Amino acid sequence: MAIKIESSVFEEGKPIPQRYTCEGVNVSPPLQWTPLSENTESIAIICEDPDAPGGLWVHWVIFNLPPDTGSLPERVMEREILENGAVQGINDFGNVGYRGPCPPGGTHRYYFKIYALDIEIDLPALITRKELLNAMNGHIIDQGQTMGVYSR
Repeated sequence: MAIKIESSVFEEGKPIPQRYTCEGVNVSPPLQWTPLSENTESIAIICEDPDAPGGLWVHWVIFNLPPDTGSLPERVMEREILENGAVQGINDFGNVGYRGPCPPGGTHRYYFKIYALDIEIDLPALITRKELLNAMNGHIIDQGQTMGVYSR
């Protein structure tokens, strides 16, 4: 059963407001999701743009969110480890935390993918999307996604 993840600031397939992009304040949008399986030990979220000129571009890697977390507020701090114990990886801009849409041209799709995991990921902050996906392999209980678009 897929996790329903959404944002209060954009609808599925609709434009992401400028506030959450490189042309705005460049803060993470608020996200909320349906309750997860009782077997969930942690949650991971990856935001990525498959339409980037050089291939997939990663905008956010966050993992080890507590299993009872049902949402993230706007403007998740750009810290390696958050107060709730969540850990943030490195994005393709070379920064920790979220960096918003900043397409060089055209309309790009931005997928916010959520994963319910049966383990906590035993890796440090600043890992890449690929390292997180490798660590999650075989441990995904459920997943879901929402997608917004942006054009400059």
